[in-house]
Amino acid sequence: MQLGKSVRMERIMDRGTGRAVIVPMDHGISMGPITGLSDLRSTTEKISQGGATAVVLHKGSVPFGHRSYGRDIGLIVHLSASTTLSPYPNHKVLVCTVEEALKSGADAVSIHINLGAEDEPAMLADAGMVSRKCQEWGMPLMIMSYPRGKDMKNAYDPEMIKICARAASELGADIVKTNYTGDIDSFRELTRGCLCPVVVAGGPKMDSDERLLQMVKDSIEAGGKGVSIGRNVFQHNNIVGITRAIAGVVLDNMDVEEAMKFLQ
Repeated sequence: MQLGKSVRMERIMDRGTGRAVIVPMDHGISMGPITGLSDLRSTTEKISQGGATAVVLHKGSVPFGHRSYGRDIGLIVHLSASTTLSPYPNHKVLVCTVEEALKSGADAVSIHINLGAEDEPAMLADAGMVSRKCQEWGMPLMIMSYPRGKDMKNAYDPEMIKICARAASELGADIVKTNYTGDIDSFRELTRGCLCPVVVAGGPKMDSDERLLQMVKDSIEAGGKGVSIGRNVFQHNNIVGITRAIAGVVLDNMDVEEAMKFLQ
């Protein structure tokens, strides 16, 4: 790995464990000012206090939600987007460049691709171009890769998610974010078949902290390198507590019962 990329990776992942607690807050461009994102400064401060290693923001959000607090936190600038108003919400287009992200102080960049969508070829081409730029600049790349499209019946099908993870790593990702496959054995197959670290998405907002933490624990046991969880963190009624609990599982190898103490 290039020296510059290696240095930047250490800013978004825990140096001791090589794992990451990433909180994506890129939802505003697609979903509007939803709960937790109206006051990015306050939310980011709480996430930072909870021990997250990095946040994901769009370029216009960086001045409002990053590095204004006592604990430094890694910055991942998201390069792709779509909105819920679009007739093609699964088609992610590039709205920022690697160079723009560098100028904003980014430690890494991320893109989102949906395999199985009608516009998959365009997203793959964009991913290839971004990967080349990241190699040129020594910029870590996280690819969020999911099975989505009109013919996709189950976005949590283990076999489809395995393809998504492997494809993203083949495209040059340094970190792959994808769905949890539902059980330790199938997720272990995914992590073994991927060429780079894998972090799990949080999925839809969960109604149980225990369920969320158990998924995180199981993913780590199966070889995962952390999480990239958004709404289940920034929409929680105790943002600091849930972040600390997740960080406890990911970075300190706590069991679920022990991590739950942060929410009591």
